[in-house]
Amino acid sequence: MVWWARGSDGRGWLLQAFSPLVRLRALLLGMGLLTVALVAGSCSRNPFEVTVPVSNWPGYEYFYLAAQKDLAAAQGLTLRTAEFPDPQAIVHAYLRGELQLAQLTTVEAVDICSRAPERCPVVVLVLDESRGGDQLAARPGIGSVGELRGRRVGLTLSTLGPYVLSRALEREGLSLNDVQVRNMPLEAMVDALTKGTVDAVAFFPPYSELAYREGVAQKLFDSSAIPGEIFDVLVVSPDFYAAHGEMLPRLLRAWQAAHDLARAEPAMAGALMARREGLTPAEFRAAEQGLVYWPLRDQVAMLAPGGPMERNLQAVQAVQKALKLVTPGSALPRVSQAPVQAALR
Repeated sequence: MVWWARGSDGRGWLLQAFSPLVRLRALLLGMGLLTVALVAGSCSRNPFEVTVPVSNWPGYEYFYLAAQKDLAAAQGLTLRTAEFPDPQAIVHAYLRGELQLAQLTTVEAVDICSRAPERCPVVVLVLDESRGGDQLAARPGIGSVGELRGRRVGLTLSTLGPYVLSRALEREGLSLNDVQVRNMPLEAMVDALTKGTVDAVAFFPPYSELAYREGVAQKLFDSSAIPGEIFDVLVVSPDFYAAHGEMLPRLLRAWQAAHDLARAEPAMAGALMARREGLTPAEFRAAEQGLVYWPLRDQVAMLAPGGPMERNLQAVQAVQKALKLVTPGSALPRVSQAPVQAALR
């Protein structure tokens, strides 16, 4: 009689069973392997673990809120957040393959496609629209955008700063060639304004709130003047989208649950998110006045082919090309409405 059993390495091996004792041992071995398989199957049903990075921007805090309140558990997910000091640290980690999901500006998403085409991300969610959050501010004594001609303007090239500055100047008949652009980290801007090493900066909360708190800046322009043009998005790597796309609707539902919780318990949620940003709850509320959050039900149209998101990415890339920050012929991030559609079912 011949018995077959299968080892843990997946290869078969042969038993010559010449006695009942050998047959019994083979049977017990088979039962043991079946038990191991059942345990392994049980373990495979553990919640899918996903990590979303966060940096300082109010619109990014809702995944943090979802993680802190375990809102993804109802979706069969274990959600964790990884804190980064600034948006560029997230970009670099994504480029190195250390992150498969990221909360980014559309500028950063376009930049990634130019720098690493194989990592060109897929946009799956609009985190927020900036209608006042992105700002151009100047030292006291400079009262208009037109007065910036020939002056030094600090901005971070990898953020939406260049786009905001270009749109503000355009309304005054000026262009980026009419100012002296100074590339600098966001966290250095308050000090630069204080010391007078720049005359104006393009930034956003919490950095803008800190500058106004210190009295070193006054607002000249903000994104409320250009509605429908500035967005933050959740992106995933193309490999992750292909391998785990079925998980994304559950993650998006957890994000929506965080927004629902913030509306139901604003004091608790606001205090939690403000503390991570280093702001008071009042400052966090003020910062959010410049943001519009789009519920999942409204995002299908925004992510549709030829829709607002695809048009925004094209406009952002045009500005980046003018600044010679992206490679000619670079691809644009792909936009997919499929995860949102699935999340709504």
